[in-house]
Amino acid sequence: MDVMHTSCAISGGGPAGMMLALLLARNGIDVVVLEKHADFFRDFRGDTIHPSTIGVLGELGLRDAFLGLPHTSIRTLDAVVDGTRLHPIDFGRLRPPDDFLVLAPQWDFLTFIAGEAQRSGDFHLLMETEATGLIWEDGVVRGLTAEGPHGLVRIEADLTIAADGRDSILRAAAGLRPRRYGVPIDVLWFRLPKPEAVPPSTLAYIGHGAMVVTIDRGDYFQTGLVIPKGGIDQLREAGLAVFRTTVATAAPFLAEPLESITDWDQVKLLSVQIDHLDRWYRRGFLAIGDAAHAMSPAFGVGVNYAVQDAVATANAVAGPLRSGPVDLRVLDGIQRRRLPPAQWMQRIQLAAHRGITRPGGAALLPNPLPPLAGAALAAATPIAQRVTARLVGRGLRPESVDPSLR
Repeated sequence: MDVMHTSCAISGGGPAGMMLALLLARNGIDVVVLEKHADFFRDFRGDTIHPSTIGVLGELGLRDAFLGLPHTSIRTLDAVVDGTRLHPIDFGRLRPPDDFLVLAPQWDFLTFIAGEAQRSGDFHLLMETEATGLIWEDGVVRGLTAEGPHGLVRIEADLTIAADGRDSILRAAAGLRPRRYGVPIDVLWFRLPKPEAVPPSTLAYIGHGAMVVTIDRGDYFQTGLVIPKGGIDQLREAGLAVFRTTVATAAPFLAEPLESITDWDQVKLLSVQIDHLDRWYRRGFLAIGDAAHAMSPAFGVGVNYAVQDAVATANAVAGPLRSGPVDLRVLDGIQRRRLPPAQWMQRIQLAAHRGITRPGGAALLPNPLPPLAGAALAAATPIAQRVTARLVGRGLRPESVDPSLR
């Protein structure tokens, strides 16, 4: 068995784990990151990089380099509801320069962060290496065990971080159990070629009892159909023709591209889950990101809440790690800071899910929209945009990298 020693061992190469590793390594703190896959390529990863995360990259001097990667910048998140295009979120109402949202494949974002972290000799990324358990000594976590391409690995660390997602192995090994919430939806995830006539960038199409999500990935749309929890079996029985019709009734411009879906193997199920830990830590151990609070895809905030967890964690632990283990009160402070905004956003997501799935919930506006209703909607939109831009774009408690760590 190989044995390694480090200040901080992080299980999980997602946004939380990679951002925390970058912040620590750039400040001379030795860090080891374990990623169980051979690369970062995953269709289910979120693609929305919100203004809060762009702001963090700016604080680190990485904003321009990141924006030099292939991406799409948008200032509004539009939704077409029963034929009416709405602009419920306008990031242009935020303070510049971070007044827009970036759509970029998450694997590009993670590869970028890893590349920047590798500029430091204190960053070590172990691909195809999965954590299998924790090392305990006298009730204190002293590191983790893992299995990699060359066998078993023992990594001894002053602080061990679980950033290994909603099915976290290390969270379970620490004896931490999440509080789960009943989520009434799942999402069917599939790729569609772009049609010849592409409408303005639109996050969601809602109509005829269906909700379709479209994410622009350059030459294709990553597309999602919201279905009732457990409803995939019923849809499979109805057949692909019904599936295609359901999507096309909400988003008619996708009718022709939908003909490319000829097999259910092209359609993947994303089981939506919302949960959070009431306690994030043990002595020598901390859970962050989805391992601490699994978010719904609603509003696309998961990546950004994970990054904010990482920033808050780095701000708190960088100093203590320079001299050894981190005091329990520091870990408790991180939870106290990050759990409330995660809980509040989860409540908002649950309310949105209930609205979508209630009888007639997807039929929100008359079509065509009467002039009086249109005028009322136009008057209310600017007020709503000011609230939603901050709520979605910045978050309920945005984090800033401590100046000493920039």
